[in-house]
Amino acid sequence: MPKNLKVLPKNTNGEQIRKIMHGWAGSLGVHCNTCHEEDPHNLGPDGKPRLDFPSDAKPEKRTARRMYKMVQGINAKYIGTLKTQQGDPAKPVTCGTCHRGHLDPEPYVIPPEHRPGGAPMPGN
Repeated sequence: MPKNLKVLPKNTNGEQIRKIMHGWAGSLGVHCNTCHEEDPHNLGPDGKPRLDFPSDAKPEKRTARRMYKMVQGINAKYIGTLKTQQGDPAKPVTCGTCHRGHLDPEPYVIPPEHRPGGAPMPGN
């Protein structure tokens, strides 16, 4: 059973955790070692250190937890109250909504054809 779950339900099993983590990693364009520290005292069959998944040593893991709570809050408080033009529930935001495969989301620049008057943005 997974240990040290702080934002995911305590009854989340290992298979569910792997699925969630692979989704987050894909959305951010990262690998497990971005948030999880290597344990030099726990070597795998290849002689390389295994990851210490319960450890909170890396600040990236704390950031991921805060971002997860933010996304959950946005979906519950805002997106959950919206409907599409067809009356269907609005699609929830995810890590990929902003990150789109990049650890640090790239700034969105409005295309020239969508700017008022088609003029370039100041500073460009």
